[in-house]
Amino acid sequence: MLRVVSVIGDSETKDPEELKFAEKLGEELAKRGYVILTGGRGGIMEAVCRGAKKMNGLTIAILPSTTKEEANPYVDVAIPTGLMWARNQIVALGGDIIIAIGGRSGTLSEIAYAWMYNKPIIAVSRFGGWAEKLAGGKIDDRRRDIIYKADSIDRIIKIVENMLKKTINQ
Repeated sequence: MLRVVSVIGDSETKDPEELKFAEKLGEELAKRGYVILTGGRGGIMEAVCRGAKKMNGLTIAILPSTTKEEANPYVDVAIPTGLMWARNQIVALGGDIIIAIGGRSGTLSEIAYAWMYNKPIIAVSRFGGWAEKLAGGKIDDRRRDIIYKADSIDRIIKIVENMLKKTINQ
């Protein structure tokens, strides 16, 4: 079975370092055969998809509108939902693991959904936003684990591989 990684983050960031990080993350995830699932628009979502495509990875977008044309040019499978922000629940549910980079209120809602659905969450602690604020912490006491903190792609890959091995062995 294909393993799916949801990558969430700010759709409007212009920070070149953050975008470069997301693109490199997409490359590394695709190299290892992971499918990339995003909200399919710009910013972090576009950068991670662009990186995945460099390695011939598969990218899926859960779009807020009713049209596939909203997807960034690096999306292979565009799924229009017509759900607007409510589509964030699908992005969270669709991934075997969630990686958050930066982010504003939309990213916060995806992190909250992932938490409620008991999805492992990795938050990058380098680019501000909700990912950095929540990295290493908990949203509430309904889970024993934490939102895993990572400040490098190597650390993210280690956590992803360890977490996904655990879910395969359960």
